[in-house]
Amino acid sequence: MTETGNTDPAFSIRRMTPGDVELALEWAAAEGWNPGRHDARCFFAADPQGFFIGEQGGEPVGCVSAVAYGDGFGFIGLYIVKPEFRGKGLGMRLWEAGMAYLGDRNIGLDGVVAQQANYRRSGFRLAYRNIRFEGTAQGSAGGGVPPGIVELPAVPFGQLVDYDSLMFSAPRPAFLRAWCDHPGAVARAAMKDGGLRGYGVLRPCRSGYKIGPLFADDSATAAALHDALVAAVPGETVFLDVPEVNAAAVALAVGRDMKSVFETARMYTGEPPRVPVERVYGVTTFELG
Repeated sequence: MTETGNTDPAFSIRRMTPGDVELALEWAAAEGWNPGRHDARCFFAADPQGFFIGEQGGEPVGCVSAVAYGDGFGFIGLYIVKPEFRGKGLGMRLWEAGMAYLGDRNIGLDGVVAQQANYRRSGFRLAYRNIRFEGTAQGSAGGGVPPGIVELPAVPFGQLVDYDSLMFSAPRPAFLRAWCDHPGAVARAAMKDGGLRGYGVLRPCRSGYKIGPLFADDSATAAALHDALVAAVPGETVFLDVPEVNAAAVALAVGRDMKSVFETARMYTGEPPRVPVERVYGVTTFELG
C-alpha cells in the first residue's frame, strides 16, 4: 500500500513477507536488540497482516510491527529506520501506518525510556518499567528436573492457551503454537494435580539465550521453572526481562546473580490490561509484548 499523505513519491509502505521479517530482525540485531535466532516465523504467525516495511525507491529502509491480538488489544514494536535514512520523516510515516492498522484497540509498547515524551505525544501513558537482567546459567546439562516440572509439549494445548490468556493481555493461540515449537528452545511447565501452575520458554538469541515468557502462580514455582530452563544451557549467558513492579521477579533475578543491563517503559494508549503482573516473572518479548 502506498502511504497516505506522504510528500515523497519514492517512499511507499507495504506489508511484510516472512522474508521481510527476517530482514527486520537483522536490523534489530544491528541496533543491539539481540533478537532470537528463529523469532521471525513466530512473530509473523502472531498476525501476518501486522508487519509493515517502508521502501525508498524500492529499497527497504524501515519497518514497524503492529500486531493485533483480537479486536481489543495490539502491540507496537520493531520500530526501526536504517541510520542513513533517519531525520527525513520516514519513521513517522511507518508509525502512522502501524497505528492506523491497530485503530481504536488499546495499544501497548515497550519503548526506550528516553523516548517516553514522544510516545506520550502519540497518546501513550506509562504503566511501569521492564528491566532486562543478564547472568550466567547455572546447573549441568542432563541434571535432574524438579518434581512437577514437565516438558511443555506434555501440556494439552488448550490448557496452555487458557493459562496464557490469563497472563497476557489477550488470547494468542497462533503465536503460542509457533513459539512453543521454537527451534532450539527449551520449554517447561509446572503441573500440580493436573493443573498448570506456570510455564517458561528459553530460546537461543544472537548472543546467549532469553527466557520469555516466564509465568507462574507463585515465586517458588517461578524459581523452579527458571532453574529447570537454565540447567539446559550451563555456562551460557541468559537474559530475563522482568516487570519492575513484580518485586518477587526482581528478587529471583538478583538472587541468581543477574545484573540489570537495560530497561524499557511499558506504555498503553488505554488503561493497563487487567493482567496479574505479580505472576509475570518474565516478559515474552519486548517486540510483541
